[in-house]
Amino acid sequence: MQMSTPVSEQIVVDDDHTIKVDLGLGEVLDEGLDLSNPIDRDHAQRIGRAWLELRRGGAATALRDYMYGRGTLEQGQIDALEYLVRRDRKMKGLADKLRIEPSSATRAVQRLVKDGLAERYASPEDGRVVMVRITEEGRRAQTEVAARRAFVMQRVLSAFRPGERAVLAELLDRFIVSVDDVVESLD
Repeated sequence: MQMSTPVSEQIVVDDDHTIKVDLGLGEVLDEGLDLSNPIDRDHAQRIGRAWLELRRGGAATALRDYMYGRGTLEQGQIDALEYLVRRDRKMKGLADKLRIEPSSATRAVQRLVKDGLAERYASPEDGRVVMVRITEEGRRAQTEVAARRAFVMQRVLSAFRPGERAVLAELLDRFIVSVDDVVESLD
């Protein structure tokens, strides 16, 4: 028996507001995507093109240059600073947060340390464990990038109505979980 779910759901916007969103697609069968179906194939192709554009399109490159500063910081460095600004991290913990191998995290931290954005120190609990913390220069760089990113997000998302933003956020969250599930199943 095929299970179906309506393409309509309650989305909590904040503590005081919940909206019911109807995407106007009727019902979706929980059996997955059928690429022989022209509609499914079109959706997959459009999403794939959007993914490519977000990752490497001209606008994405210009936005990355604006947000991270042309040639100043790499995206991976900012990603690391985003976690370090919250608290000091063990190298392994930072790698886990960044979803990268520990050796990649080590290289990222080496660049941050070289640029004066972070510093390493021995854990007070276990001197064999290497900890990383953000420096004041790193905090300043992260704050500047966060402000530029907020400006960009405000401009981009202003093209959507509040309910559309809620739907977009929900669907992107589900998209990320789905991508993670697929990657995990490939191991």
